[in-house]
Amino acid sequence: MPLFTRTTPSTDAPTDAPAEAPSAETPSPEADEKADIAETGGATETADTAETSSAADAADTAETGSATETADTAETSSAADAADTAETGSSTETADTAEAGGATETADTAQTSSAADAADTPSPDTNETADAGSTADAADTSAEAPSRDTADAAEPDSTADAADSPTETQAVAEATETAEATDTAETPDAPDAENPTKPDWRTRRPIAARNLGWAATALSVLVVLVALQLPATVDQLRLSAFLRLPAEAIVAAVVLLAMPRRPRVITAACMGVFLGALTVVNLLDMGYVEFLGRHFNVMVDWVLLSDAQSYLTDSIGTLGSLATTLGVIVLVLLLLVGTGLATVRLSNLLARHNAGATKASLIAGTVWITCMSLGLTNFGGAPLASNHATAIVEAHVQRVGDTIRDEAVFRKLAKNDPFAKTPPGQLVPDLRGKDVIFTFIESYGRSAIEDPIMSPGVDRTLADQTQALTTAGFAAKSGWLTSATYGGSSWLGHSTFLSGLWISTQQRYRTLVDSDRLTLPEVFRRTGDYRVVGVMPGVQKSWPEAKFYGLEKNYAAKDLGYKGPKFSWSTMPDQYTLDAYQRLEHGRKQAKPLMSEIILTSSHQPWAPLPKTVPQDRLGDGSVFNAIQKAGKDPKDVLYDATKAKEEYGKSIQYSVTSLINWLTKYGTDDTVLVFLGDHQPMARVSGSEASRDVPVSIVAKDPKMLAKVSDWNWTDGLRPAHDAPVWKMSAFRDKFLTAYGSTPHP
Repeated sequence: MPLFTRTTPSTDAPTDAPAEAPSAETPSPEADEKADIAETGGATETADTAETSSAADAADTAETGSATETADTAETSSAADAADTAETGSSTETADTAEAGGATETADTAQTSSAADAADTPSPDTNETADAGSTADAADTSAEAPSRDTADAAEPDSTADAADSPTETQAVAEATETAEATDTAETPDAPDAENPTKPDWRTRRPIAARNLGWAATALSVLVVLVALQLPATVDQLRLSAFLRLPAEAIVAAVVLLAMPRRPRVITAACMGVFLGALTVVNLLDMGYVEFLGRHFNVMVDWVLLSDAQSYLTDSIGTLGSLATTLGVIVLVLLLLVGTGLATVRLSNLLARHNAGATKASLIAGTVWITCMSLGLTNFGGAPLASNHATAIVEAHVQRVGDTIRDEAVFRKLAKNDPFAKTPPGQLVPDLRGKDVIFTFIESYGRSAIEDPIMSPGVDRTLADQTQALTTAGFAAKSGWLTSATYGGSSWLGHSTFLSGLWISTQQRYRTLVDSDRLTLPEVFRRTGDYRVVGVMPGVQKSWPEAKFYGLEKNYAAKDLGYKGPKFSWSTMPDQYTLDAYQRLEHGRKQAKPLMSEIILTSSHQPWAPLPKTVPQDRLGDGSVFNAIQKAGKDPKDVLYDATKAKEEYGKSIQYSVTSLINWLTKYGTDDTVLVFLGDHQPMARVSGSEASRDVPVSIVAKDPKMLAKVSDWNWTDGLRPAHDAPVWKMSAFRDKFLTAYGSTPHP
């Protein structure tokens, strides 16, 4: 009796082997057994029921993996085999299973069916039990590899082919070679099919991904907390300021937890961008308080940023200014984007842990209320319960509201001028025929005279120059004025002094120059008896305000003929400015007396490098200052060192005062009346965070009658005002001066 064995179908199989399982029309015990096994869905082997060795052979073949090879070969069988399979009605079931109803059965069903078929087989031979076991093994193999259904469908054909194979060994060898060739030739992308997508880096490095996620979350928390608690002044930058519980964070968490995903993400992003913008405003606030002694006004102070950029250009050069400006822009963008991303990340974290986050928010709210009620503070004395960000927003909103209301009030004040309608003949009659000079010394404040670091040198200079004035026949009286500005914005001090109005904001300044308010230069111009000029080396672009002030001629930096180097912001040394004034105006024969407004800039920050006094005959076009400027100190080495800044600032005041008095004693006449003052105190790093806004003011003249007119002011004799000398608001000077020299009010 021939041996039957399970083999893998191959295109190289003998052509005389039957292509299909025996049909029902040709009944035989073997065919019946094959059909029964195929109908159960688990038949993958065929054996001669009379030969007991076929079961063992089939089992050996299954153990060596020929079933898998059969599956692989069946998956990649020839077109003819595929067509046969398609004709049977299924790509995932055996042909005979489709005839039995098309239902796919599990391995357990296959085992049950196999057992039933084995029991129904007519032959009592015990080999049929082995066949049933082989059938069950095949079913188990089918269950473990369901993707081989097509191979199962093809196995009846394989059984038929194997029935006529000359030898079992040859058939197995040929089937194995065919399967390997087919796998290699027709399924080269099998590994890609099993792994259709490449795993991302998080899958490949889960620990690194987890650690990075924790770090990003911690950074987000830090960014949000710092933004919520950032102080508005430098002196409040302490650790205790950040170790508080912000109410804004608790409220934001509650709001975000109650939102669906899309609105939540949008809301969180908006919150973050707003928080970033608030941080930018806080940083501007710090700068304004540090340099100008006042808070940033979001309504009117943006225009001053261009002046800050110009100051940087003049102080550290164009390249340094551009680099700083670019750095600031990048920082602002990083703040806006960073806070936005941080709040979105934290909102997603809250949503993923909704229950826990809700409980935590309730607990945090309870703790905040408790701390607020009991007034608990941290180790630095700062309240644990914080609403700092809300307070900052409220302060800016209040400032905007005050600015809007102040504009309307100020317009009325500007119109209420007691000398607006005074006839020209009644304006300053006691000064007729005198050359009157109003001179501002940049940043000349009380601190220069009273600070222990700066005052020794400045006091010595004031004493020496007072003596020089006395020797030249001049006398002086000095007092204090409280400036409307601090640390910068000199034009606010100038306009306050000249207009008699308190000009403390840019909004007021714009309103003033758009009005017809009477200024001191305009007073002298209205008399018709004076030539009114301005000398302003700090003006480097068009300055339409000259018309408002009543200046007939204004000399800007480009008009003074200077060919020497700049000294940081200062375009030229004060010695040269005064010499140019002498050359262009005061030294010329005039048809009328002069009323002059001169601004000296050598004492403007950063106070490095500083000019030095040179012999008058060597002054020339200013080129002599090249060597002095190159030998000077680096601004960065001075401005950011408080002690050095104070020392160099004191030297700059000494230089400016000395230059002015030297010019006066050399070119002043019996008809010269000089009023000089500081426009504001220097920045807080020099004057101190608690410094006043007072500046010295002096009146110098040869004619004793000029000082007698102000004897009731009780000012101190000499150039150094006493500590307890009278202090006026700078805005009060105009009316007191006009009244002292004979002007009659006509409201």
